Amino acid sequence: MLDNIVGLLLMVALLSGFGFPTDFAVSRMVPGTALGVLVGDLAFFFLAFRLARKTGNRDVTAMPLGLDTPSTYGIVLFVLGPSYLQGVEAGLDSIDAAYRTWYIGIWCIVLSGVLKLALAPITQWVQRVVPRAGLLGSLAAIALVLISFFPLTEILGHPLPGLLALVIVLTTLVAKIPLPGRTPGTLGALLVAGTVYYLLCFVEGSGYHLPSPEPIAWFPKEWMESYSLTWMAALPDALAYLPIAFPFAIGTIVGGIDCTESAAAAGDRYDTRMVIGVEGIATLLAGLSGGVIQTTPYIGHPAYKAMGGRAAYTLATALLVGSAGLVGYFGLLNAWIPKPVVFPILVFIGLEITAQSFLATPRRHYAAVALACLPALAFLAMSVPGRILSDPALQGLDFSADSLDGLLQKDMITLGMLSNGFILTSLLWAWCLAAAIDRRLRLAGVVFVVAAGLTLFGIIHSPLPGNRLFVPFGPDAWGEMVLGAEDRKRVLEFVAGYLVSAGALLAWSFYPAVAASEFDPTSSAS
Repeated sequence: MLDNIVGLLLMVALLSGFGFPTDFAVSRMVPGTALGVLVGDLAFFFLAFRLARKTGNRDVTAMPLGLDTPSTYGIVLFVLGPSYLQGVEAGLDSIDAAYRTWYIGIWCIVLSGVLKLALAPITQWVQRVVPRAGLLGSLAAIALVLISFFPLTEILGHPLPGLLALVIVLTTLVAKIPLPGRTPGTLGALLVAGTVYYLLCFVEGSGYHLPSPEPIAWFPKEWMESYSLTWMAALPDALAYLPIAFPFAIGTIVGGIDCTESAAAAGDRYDTRMVIGVEGIATLLAGLSGGVIQTTPYIGHPAYKAMGGRAAYTLATALLVGSAGLVGYFGLLNAWIPKPVVFPILVFIGLEITAQSFLATPRRHYAAVALACLPALAFLAMSVPGRILSDPALQGLDFSADSLDGLLQKDMITLGMLSNGFILTSLLWAWCLAAAIDRRLRLAGVVFVVAAGLTLFGIIHSPLPGNRLFVPFGPDAWGEMVLGAEDRKRVLEFVAGYLVSAGALLAWSFYPAVAASEFDPTSSAS
């Protein structure tokens, strides 16, 4: 329950960092997003009872489901936030820009749900085609660099309660040392560190203040505007963001497969296709209801089973999270739960996803998982300079990236191109290295050819702000869709680099020593 509430808090907090109206997010985006959790957890609750009846086992534990944390970061930071700023820069007022952003988010989540439903019957084929080092490597990049790192600014911005909460969460959930009375670590952090936070609010000069919550709108109806389908006209605006959204959807499919396998290892054998299908339906319904964050099965079924959890915990999560969004009291939670106290949960989630990414990947592919983190580090390196350069305080000073030293300017452009579309870049780089490790150099070459094609249209390595798509050549009538001369030169060199490297790998594959040593994944050396 706390994980999901933190996910909703995080979504609103990240959006507010872009200047997005908080009341708009709470009244239109939160209810549909919470509805996805309600539907998905109710479905898993009933699936657990069905499995218990089928097997005669009364100790069946339900699969956990909730908001996908990597998507919460990814969709807000790479889709919703940039699209809102783009709308404001185009001259829209804050509400019109918020509507445009909402519609783009709905499209991304609806089509992600459709993609999950389409892939549910062929989940095993997806698992065979793309190595875990690629899919889980890109997930580890998001988890380690974004989910675990970014919350530290909020946690250490309030170090007394923040560090205390972080220590409690990591000691209980990672070191497995229980709190007195077997109190769950996340609840213990909320109670202990939250008490410290509010005590500091009464200490003069501490810098801590009691919240001033906005008036609560009970039973919000604004989210139902999504049923009028006015968002369908925003498809052209949403198309540029789908290459960002789809890898997150595919990542949750792989995560769902892993979660189902871990549940089977603990004794509860669910149908993987059914699990992914439920996830897809929950995501689709969330999007159609105005939600902007997808749902996913959570890693942790064996832990819940070991603690004695059965099916009631998913029912409780469904009712609490669903009612928080639909009844409207999420506004109270958003105001009164101190973020430094609950954000350590995100640090744990990031570390857990990173650890699981390595554990679920063959040992020989560890370097590929590590390689997948490098493009995400480029995004991290660009995040603070990007915020500084876009700060309104610099707008009147005639200062921009073009004012920087030539070498520094070149580094900024390179880092920007590496960070744009980094999720797909991470997947492709890790896939290529994993294939090379297995002596499958032809496959590695084909992956780089695909990377070259994606680069040619800005799906990865776009030099344009907001990771915008483009065409390298075209008539002047196409306007900003056509790359300028300088940007075209940079992009074409990236494309050439991928193609030449692909050619080298393909030629290398004919070397007798390579052809004779192709890795056999069925061998005992796996």
